[in-house]
Amino acid sequence: MSQSGHRAEAPPLEREDSGTFSLGKMITAKPGKTPIQVLHEYGMKTKNIPVYECERSDVQIHVPTFTFRVTVGDITCTGEGTSKKLAKHRAAEAAINILKANASICFAVPDPLMPDPSKQPKNQLNPIGSLQELAIHHGWRLPEYTLSQEGGPAHKREYTTICRLESFMETGKGASKKQAKRNAAEKFLAKFSNISPENHISLTNVVGHSLGCTWHSLRNSPGEKINLLKRSLLSIPNTDYIQLLSEIAKEQGFNITYLDIEELSANGQYQCLAELSTSPITVCHGSGISCGNAQSDAAHNALQYLKIIAERK
Repeated sequence: MSQSGHRAEAPPLEREDSGTFSLGKMITAKPGKTPIQVLHEYGMKTKNIPVYECERSDVQIHVPTFTFRVTVGDITCTGEGTSKKLAKHRAAEAAINILKANASICFAVPDPLMPDPSKQPKNQLNPIGSLQELAIHHGWRLPEYTLSQEGGPAHKREYTTICRLESFMETGKGASKKQAKRNAAEKFLAKFSNISPENHISLTNVVGHSLGCTWHSLRNSPGEKINLLKRSLLSIPNTDYIQLLSEIAKEQGFNITYLDIEELSANGQYQCLAELSTSPITVCHGSGISCGNAQSDAAHNALQYLKIIAERK
């Protein structure tokens, strides 16, 4: 953490009924406040609202780093952290250390990166942030979120988001994109509930086998459905390709997500994408005179692709 700018004396403070206002008294009276909250209250009192600016954002594979600058009157300080929130907290803390009227007052700064879940209401927990922190702590790659489906009437939309962590995935649904992401993250956190924060362990040991399947496992699978697919011509009229793909997915252990595309194709047909949670991920396109036909065509194309892969030696 670095500090820059002018170490000016704090601006003149207003009088209150109880006596002269000071930052030190505020910190002492409200020890539970975060640095950002205390600095904001100070700015409101002195008519110098803190202004935060992001100076640097380095999102690396394992440990992202952010640098924020805060300006309060003539005071400018910076702070670094592995999240934007933490960097802002540290910048605010640096400014507070300059503005304190009494340097002997100890200002305890809570670590917003590692909250104590037992002291927070459940609805205030951030599963998305918690999952990212867990991944950083154990040296895993950061979670990736993909909006896979959006549907429902305008007054009751439903979103489906896929969260990928290493070679594993979970799906979350919700009435908003944010809620869908939270639900997907919560599913991963439920699997990790027995992990001790002090232990650095392999993700495979926690989650177990991958939720998807590999091309190698498809080629060597003794499953009835996948072997039936190898012998099928996939051209029999009235075949329910969506049901057939669903049966193979259940047998081989991967998920299917259909994404209806809002735009029509160049020839005026409906479009759909079928995403399979295989490893690697498979995405197949389909089109038709209706949404249902487009989904069926996408499932048919996915089956053709799986057939080609499964027959390879």
